[in-house]
Amino acid sequence: MLAGRVTSDDPPTMTPRSVTGAVTRPVLRSRLALGFAVPSAFLAMWIVVPAPNRALRPLGVGAPEVSAPLLLAAVVGLLLALADVRRQMRARWAALCAVIAIGLSASPFVRFRSVADDAEQSLRRALGGDYLAHIPAEQRAHFRAAPLVVASLFCGLGRPSDSVIVTRQARIVDASGAQITYDVYQPTTAGVHPVLVQIYGGAWQRGQPSDFTEFASDIAAQGYVVFAIDYRHAPQYRFPAQLDDVRTALRLLNANAARWHADMTRLVLIGRSAGAHLAMLAAYAPDAPPIRGVIDYYGPVDLVEGYRHPPSPDPLQVRPVEEALMGGTPDAMLERYRVASPISFVTRHLPPTLLIYGGRDHIVEPRFGDLLAGRLLAEGNAVVHVEIPWAEHAFDTVPNGPSGQLARYVTERFLASVTQPRTTMQ
Repeated sequence: MLAGRVTSDDPPTMTPRSVTGAVTRPVLRSRLALGFAVPSAFLAMWIVVPAPNRALRPLGVGAPEVSAPLLLAAVVGLLLALADVRRQMRARWAALCAVIAIGLSASPFVRFRSVADDAEQSLRRALGGDYLAHIPAEQRAHFRAAPLVVASLFCGLGRPSDSVIVTRQARIVDASGAQITYDVYQPTTAGVHPVLVQIYGGAWQRGQPSDFTEFASDIAAQGYVVFAIDYRHAPQYRFPAQLDDVRTALRLLNANAARWHADMTRLVLIGRSAGAHLAMLAAYAPDAPPIRGVIDYYGPVDLVEGYRHPPSPDPLQVRPVEEALMGGTPDAMLERYRVASPISFVTRHLPPTLLIYGGRDHIVEPRFGDLLAGRLLAEGNAVVHVEIPWAEHAFDTVPNGPSGQLARYVTERFLASVTQPRTTMQ
């Protein structure tokens, strides 16, 4: 053999590229596999790992709710990796990441049926085993058919909105100077309709009535007048300014109900986070107007306990948030904190309550839902309590995720049941 020459007897050299320099198919497949598997594994990690700070909170909130697309991407990554797992190190790493992503992103669906069954049992315990029989068939036809619709995980909830009239920034000012600003969602069907008053969250410091407009439109399409009300924000305005605004809104809406064809005798309050806190205070107050029900999505119930034992990790910094609302610490104003805690007003004959909390909530921990449910039940009140083990605070900002779908399923049934005319209720 001459030096420097390669004869036909020499073994072929394995290279990742062909003689033209093009990337071979195995290399391309392994790179694609990594492209699917690694991001899926990183995002799926946040289904079990709590977000340590505010910047990473969207990952903790969103990852469980987009678990279906993550699962699909991980499966694609695994299939691509398996073709070359014996000869490509990249493919081996891709397969490992894909398997991890599949395990994490499948976990909400593995547990979903059990959680949905518990939610249905809670509805029946609180509202009666035959509660659906008291809801007219034409109203039930608008309900979600199941707690989880797979197609909705990828393409949204798909509710129609052309049957709703939306009025933004409506305003009422009465002779005393009291005023409210609100958005109204009105069904186009004739008649007088039950009412849902929606109170937004935002740590009592931010937010606007147009938050969760899709939810309000969907509920209005089912035959409700939805009023999404505004309130003053901390720290410029301290508690009880926010609660005063909610009470003013209820009074002025009642006085102007005919304008919107609203039946204020069939009134339910719904709030999220800080809004749920205000909804419960308004509904549980000894001088509260007649209210058929209150819906609490992950709302604070005991500000003293929440301050003294904040979550860990604590990405929202609960103590400064409460101080901004109250104007000080519980040590300086204990009674003021107690008056601002819905649990302080639990007694007999309260309106039925729907509580929905995330099992991984690191803003308002799920133990507060357990605490309030226990107190309400001990006083003989009707309570539907749903805890979604994989969900974080504000899970329904992704409304078509598994948590949002389950919450909507339960909310529709609770709302329809408690707002039925008295003659059709037990």
